[in-house]
Amino acid sequence: MEYTRVSADCHIDLCWLPPTLFTDEATPAMKSRMPYVASGPKGEYWTTPSGANLGLKNGVGPTGAPYVPGQHARVDRMAETGLYRDGERDIRRVSDPHLRVRDMDLDGVQAEVLYGILGAASRLGDTEAVNEMLRIYNDWLVEFCRHYPERHIGLACLPYGDIDAAVREVYRVADLGLKGLELSCSWDMQPMLHPSWEPLWQAVHEVDLPLHFHTFPNVSPEAMRAIPAERRRAMFFSVVSGFQMNLISILSALMAANVFERYPNVRVAFGESGCGWIPYALERMDFEWEDRFQDLGLEMKPSDYWRRQCKATFQFDLVGSKLIDDMGVNTLMWGSDYPHGDGVWPESDRYIREQFAHLPAADLHRITCANAVEFYRLS
Repeated sequence: MEYTRVSADCHIDLCWLPPTLFTDEATPAMKSRMPYVASGPKGEYWTTPSGANLGLKNGVGPTGAPYVPGQHARVDRMAETGLYRDGERDIRRVSDPHLRVRDMDLDGVQAEVLYGILGAASRLGDTEAVNEMLRIYNDWLVEFCRHYPERHIGLACLPYGDIDAAVREVYRVADLGLKGLELSCSWDMQPMLHPSWEPLWQAVHEVDLPLHFHTFPNVSPEAMRAIPAERRRAMFFSVVSGFQMNLISILSALMAANVFERYPNVRVAFGESGCGWIPYALERMDFEWEDRFQDLGLEMKPSDYWRRQCKATFQFDLVGSKLIDDMGVNTLMWGSDYPHGDGVWPESDRYIREQFAHLPAADLHRITCANAVEFYRLS
């Protein structure tokens, strides 16, 4: 297939999945511990055996929020396409491969990278159930991608909070046709520089599939719920204004643990990370390494490992688009973030023109297409 635009950050969220997927596919011993769809005062919603609310069926964004006209301009624009109206009729455009490619065509996208359901899975509060849930999702994703293998680039979700299970899943999915691996990042995870992660780096190195970390909030759900109701919108503003920069903690930990030197096949993409903060992070790490941390085992500057083994994705970053040379044009991959409210679908043309008007055509093609084609070995 000839590619002219590849979105390196798109999503399939729990709320758009088939309602009985997990209860149908779980082993008999695990069926009662799976998430499922129930009826509530606001409509059908995803829930867990412990009663956690995982969002409305076919709702808005990763949390399955209700659609409220006039509250979010980008969501209103998506609603104009009939996305949520179709969802109310149980037409799942997000998780039906044939309908999804129509939405891709509407945006001029030939292929997209599919991040999964790790955020929702982390709320189950049951490690064994999470492992089963992600196994089921990964198997479902394999079948989803088989319809349009050149267009849907699936990422296997790795178990959250269980490194041994994550390693087993890396090896299990390696031969299933998925194009990458996604590992949850959270406020409560063991730091990535901890030795307990070594089996995972080894496994990722051996299977030679790119590893992905998607941006994440720096506040736990418990802390969010503790905020008085009149300040929750303020808290949400605070979280979404800075959550992309949280990924510096993972990037610097991987550098500090010398992962990139010891495992040269470990290629990492940071999903929806933005990029304006990256030049500062690279400069800061280079300075500290040269000044006092040359005992960490790195054979070159952190910024050199970045250029050799890392990618960042973003949908709209005017600051970052002015600093491309400081990161390397080969390290950046544009993404629409479909179907999330923070994204630019179905107006990607407009946002690409606004932020990249100053770029040479070759650099524009690299960021919006060629880098992803090479990273995921699509040709």
